[in-house]
Amino acid sequence: MFDRRGKGLIGALALFVVGTGIALGAEESVQIKGSDTMVNLGQAWAEAFMKKNPRASISVTGGGSGTGIASLINGTCHIAQCSRSMKPAEIDQAKAKGIDPKQHIVALDGIAVVVNPKNPVSRLSFEELRGIFMGSITDWKQVGGRPGRIVVLSREVNSGTHIYFKEHILRRGKEKGPEEYAPSALLLPSSQAIADEVAKNVNAIGYYGMGYISPQQKVIAVAKEEQGRYVKPSLESVRKGQYPISRPLFWYTKGEPKGIVKELLGFVLSKEGQEIVVQMDFVPVK
Repeated sequence: MFDRRGKGLIGALALFVVGTGIALGAEESVQIKGSDTMVNLGQAWAEAFMKKNPRASISVTGGGSGTGIASLINGTCHIAQCSRSMKPAEIDQAKAKGIDPKQHIVALDGIAVVVNPKNPVSRLSFEELRGIFMGSITDWKQVGGRPGRIVVLSREVNSGTHIYFKEHILRRGKEKGPEEYAPSALLLPSSQAIADEVAKNVNAIGYYGMGYISPQQKVIAVAKEEQGRYVKPSLESVRKGQYPISRPLFWYTKGEPKGIVKELLGFVLSKEGQEIVVQMDFVPVK
């Protein structure tokens, strides 16, 4: 298993030198930017690719899906890693600059809702999640837990996970609406930051991609309806469409990929690349 807590794997800048087995020039270096959910997965792909051909240079950085998309539009990266689809306005901005972004599904993910292991609450419905994250449910005793003020944790607004959770939980599947996170919600800069806070705060609740699940947090079973089936995120439940907060993970390229970018994408979608997806606790597309 890839150590997601090791040095350089928390979502800051990380540089890996990797290769393709072809004659390379300086122009064939690859900059990958975007989703913090995917940054460790991208780094793992880069490490494996390095072992095959160590002559190309691939830089993998986080910062959020919005950061990756903005970088693609501004011409400062070759690949945007995204945990959400590009918005129509973003696509228009790219095309206005002569960039035709192409979407590639490279993995699948379930967004895990997590609490501290000492919290007795083990399942929540969509409506209970809406109440908690919008601020109408403020005490754990309102959802069957011990008395204690709920500490709501969210990713910051530039995060694709922040947007996906807002649209699919708070706004009931609608892209636009008045529903927003509670003003008291703490916006944290990375999935790892949420994991760390939940691990030490018995009243905290947060969410992140299932690749960050560890024994230091307890995963909540989720159901769309209160009387429905409560399911936890797993490789099987996401692949079969049983877990209700699931999504594809994307790479966006400038037009159809060519050269080293095409080689790298081919590796990511290969049997070996998709095995890395499983090792990193995500769900393969193949």
